[in-house]
Amino acid sequence: MIKSKDDYKFYLQADKEALNIKRKFPRPIIDDIWKFEKILRKLEYYHNCKNKGIFKIYILALKFKFHRLSQKLGFDIPINVFGPGLSIAHRGTIVVNGNAKVGKNCRIHVCTNIGTAYDTKSEVPTLGDNVYIGPGAKIFGSIEIANGVAIGANSVVSKSFLEPNITIAGVPAKKISNKSTVELLFKMD
Repeated sequence: MIKSKDDYKFYLQADKEALNIKRKFPRPIIDDIWKFEKILRKLEYYHNCKNKGIFKIYILALKFKFHRLSQKLGFDIPINVFGPGLSIAHRGTIVVNGNAKVGKNCRIHVCTNIGTAYDTKSEVPTLGDNVYIGPGAKIFGSIEIANGVAIGANSVVSKSFLEPNITIAGVPAKKISNKSTVELLFKMD
């Protein structure tokens, strides 16, 4: 979670590296996802660190801009869920519950859902660091995913996987190999 200006700068740099971007500034039309992530981090910074006085008006303006870009890209990603190094592969439907927690260096693909089990608000997933989420993956319930886990395309993950550096896939998901996310992520610590 961003708790200072230094954290904010670190998150921005980590996201840029995770997206494998070498440019200094986003291109006007092409870099919508990078713009989205920059606004996400800015909103997190102002919400967490400057949520009083005149900044509340600025936060409202940021929320409006964030909401418009979210709708354009098809994302429903709330603030303070993802750690540094978020890499959204491309535009398309991504729905994430606001109570879920995802560690650093996560790569997430289109048609992904990270949510609750049934009608509860508290039973949400916690994902570790260096997690790869393939297209169409559904992750839900009060579960934990260990560090370095690759989640295959169209997997349904409804139970915890505490063994690190494995690949899981299927409906319901199960361990299919001992391959970690090393080859799937642009940035890993």
